[in-house]
Amino acid sequence: MENVEIAAVLKEVADLLEIQDANPFRVRAYRNAVRTVQTQAIPLRKLVADGADLTELPAIGKEMARHIEELVQTGQATVLQELTEQVPASLVQLMRLPGLGPKKARKLWDELGIETIEELEKMARAGLIATLPGFGQKTEQTILEGIERYRRRVGRFGLLEVDELLKPLLEHMSGAKGLDRLEVAGSYRRRLETIGDIDLLASGAAPGDLMQRLADYSGVAKTLVLGETKTSVSLRSDLQVDLRVVPAESYGAALVYFTGSKEHNIKLRQRALDRGLRVSEYGVFRIPEGATDESLASEGEMVAGETEEDVYAAVGLPWIFPEMREDRGEIKAAETDRLPNLIEIRDILGDLQMHSTWSDGKNTIEEMLETCASRGYEYLAMTDHSKSLAMIGGLDAARLTQQWEEIDEIAARHEEICILKSMEVDILKDGTLDLEDDMLEQLDLVVVSIHSFFNLSQAEQTDRVLAALHHPQVNVLAHPTGRVINRRDPIQLDIDEVLRAAADLGVAVELNAHPSRLDLKDTHLMRARELGVKIVISTDAHRAAELDLMHYGVEQARRAWLESDDVLNTLPLKDFLAAIRR
Repeated sequence: MENVEIAAVLKEVADLLEIQDANPFRVRAYRNAVRTVQTQAIPLRKLVADGADLTELPAIGKEMARHIEELVQTGQATVLQELTEQVPASLVQLMRLPGLGPKKARKLWDELGIETIEELEKMARAGLIATLPGFGQKTEQTILEGIERYRRRVGRFGLLEVDELLKPLLEHMSGAKGLDRLEVAGSYRRRLETIGDIDLLASGAAPGDLMQRLADYSGVAKTLVLGETKTSVSLRSDLQVDLRVVPAESYGAALVYFTGSKEHNIKLRQRALDRGLRVSEYGVFRIPEGATDESLASEGEMVAGETEEDVYAAVGLPWIFPEMREDRGEIKAAETDRLPNLIEIRDILGDLQMHSTWSDGKNTIEEMLETCASRGYEYLAMTDHSKSLAMIGGLDAARLTQQWEEIDEIAARHEEICILKSMEVDILKDGTLDLEDDMLEQLDLVVVSIHSFFNLSQAEQTDRVLAALHHPQVNVLAHPTGRVINRRDPIQLDIDEVLRAAADLGVAVELNAHPSRLDLKDTHLMRARELGVKIVISTDAHRAAELDLMHYGVEQARRAWLESDDVLNTLPLKDFLAAIRR
């Protein structure tokens, strides 16, 4: 089992315990263990195999260590099986809906016998949920809206989760007999923010061995298809993986085809037809002279297919970055030699949002700084939360002043990198900022964001953000829409009006690189670039290891066609400070 799968099991145990109204200290122990597992760089299966003492990890006691060892060795957890004999596991899904916590999920089961989302929807549409004490019509409507959003998200996996699941699978496949090439295609290769399934493309001398190799992977829960050229499996996480083996001479054409997008491929095929060619997953073929439409399926002479570059060249185009293949004008740009020189991770010279132990971060300021310096950055901004987030240690003016003193001491020891005094200042409900003006004036960088009142109307939310942007000290609007992928929808915001204001005022907008946010989304970033809005990419790291998440932001920027010149924190420190200034 991989860390992401272990964490999912422990989280389900915690949720079921909470539904049972178990001892809150026990529930918290499981939730703390989940966070520990999620943040471990080393796979726990390796630690177990090496006989490591898991209790040396934070929040992992003897009982939790036994659960993890059992999961690694058997793929099962006895504690979870025992709980699901007492409480339906499907109640956990109900907890994922807005307006429903563990107590209400338990009440729905006790009072109406509801165990599934389907049963909940039926009861809600019949008006029976509103009759329960503590619910009402508003809650009933919120539940129905939440079910619709849940169904849009179900079966979609975040990039970070897929990366963690894929790494050991690809390591396993790399040892297959006769393997020549193996790549991941599909939406994963285009780096969409969520992934439905995985398309693996292979080439090798022994296709049957490659197929069996996938079916024999320890993470497979079920083999759906085991064929000569295609095998499909479902992993324990429910992620489906499809493996196709193609001849070497067709590999490039297949990679183009299975990478997609569908719309991009349609345009590519039409361009080929205009030139008397046919493009398929098998190659690029010349259509015989005088052929009718019905005969286009006949292969004709094969003119390209071994590499993607050959396929694009056959239709008169340069190779197009996978992240751009969304039918947003990339083919027109390619044929007119206007493809952008997309930003790369090596272009980033600083990280402009992160948190330390002063608020809700897990590492000290100096540890965060040292990690940034080891990445070769020239600068970083320390942006702990402001006082309205008191539950996670938000800083008031007095504590912020104390933090500045510590920053000065640390900076004196680390001349290799510049640390900017900053703060992630909350935008309050009325659009004012959660820090006094005299303190704002002393910050090197003022980053503002929304962490409350997500349900305001679009007009109210837009006015709120615009009011904050007009404050003369504001430099960056962080994670502008506030979305959390697969968990929380974006706030209602007239994003175009906000971007126009940001352009006029000289305020930068953040592309939050954390894979659970990726906010702004790619289409918004394309619009920001059109309007001339300043853009920064930040990790929003809450621990030193999360500083490595920067590449997710860069990948999102590439989907938006951004070049290094479009992103301010690709600039050297002196130039960055000049560019960020309003």
